[in-house]
Amino acid sequence: MSMHKNLLVLGDNLTAMPAIAEEYGLWGSIDLVYVDPPFATNMNFFMDDERANAVSQTRNGRIAYSDKLSGSRYLAFLKERIALVRELLSDRGSIYLHIDCKIGHYVKVMMDEIFGVENFRNDITRIKCNPKNFRRKGYGNMKDMILFYSKTDDMIWNDPHVPYDENDIARLFPKVDADGRRYTTVPIHAPGETANGESSRPFRGMLPPKGRHWRTDVATLERWDESGLIEWSKNGNPRKKVYADEKAGKRVQDIWTFKDPQYPLYPTEKNLEMLKLIVSASSAPDSIVMDCFCGSGTTLLAAQELGRRWIGIDESAQAIDVARKRLHGMPGDLFADATYDFLTI
Repeated sequence: MSMHKNLLVLGDNLTAMPAIAEEYGLWGSIDLVYVDPPFATNMNFFMDDERANAVSQTRNGRIAYSDKLSGSRYLAFLKERIALVRELLSDRGSIYLHIDCKIGHYVKVMMDEIFGVENFRNDITRIKCNPKNFRRKGYGNMKDMILFYSKTDDMIWNDPHVPYDENDIARLFPKVDADGRRYTTVPIHAPGETANGESSRPFRGMLPPKGRHWRTDVATLERWDESGLIEWSKNGNPRKKVYADEKAGKRVQDIWTFKDPQYPLYPTEKNLEMLKLIVSASSAPDSIVMDCFCGSGTTLLAAQELGRRWIGIDESAQAIDVARKRLHGMPGDLFADATYDFLTI
């Protein structure tokens, strides 16, 4: 049976993943997995019934989930599940594993073993909150980490960018043309000489500087000049104009500021915009996205908004209940359209 519906599964992911893989033929078919597993905090997390599913720091509400495993037991628990995830990933697939700094470095060694050091892509620092004035010996903690691995080098990668802000534009594009457009200029030559070919021919009567070559063929340089895209200095040095409004923005780096919701519906709820970035960067429109510790379903919402198929698994009935309510609240009706299955495994 092929998977033509989205799946929300209540159950232990160690049992659920192979079950749905067999049922729907998913081995080697999933392009993206995001997981936010327990962080080995040795704590219980509660839901406060009186606050309509808001997070409670007291024991008055229901236990949402228990995070009592630690040390080698925790790593064994996680390794067994991540090894399964690797078998579910396609050859173009990736995994983002969200963890904190107390256990994260041990988890990275485990991930290196499962995926290979050569498939490690990034250790992303995520700013999760505003600075806190905890009374403890040591620096305040306002970050956690996301370990990004691919299954092979041929991974889906859409090279995400974010728009320039006003300061970026002023700094990176300091010049303004007659139409008020901001721009900068870049050299039209590059290191290295070519013995023959278009990039070594004269342009407007001049050769590239010694030890360099034109970045493109002379015919293109002439078209740029005729279109006003070449700026000539007082000394006759040509440079190409690059306009701010023609650039996609700046590449996303490995320090992210995506703060947790101030009033989460579930204890592990993450920032929706962060998940949309991950889904857009590492999946395609026909991809299946999976979160096997799906919690309140933020990964599923991100995948749904971006038109991907998705699978969510969690063993907490409270988590699944919150995820279903959030999915119900999205535009359209996933249930009425028969694009969604709820399973208990």
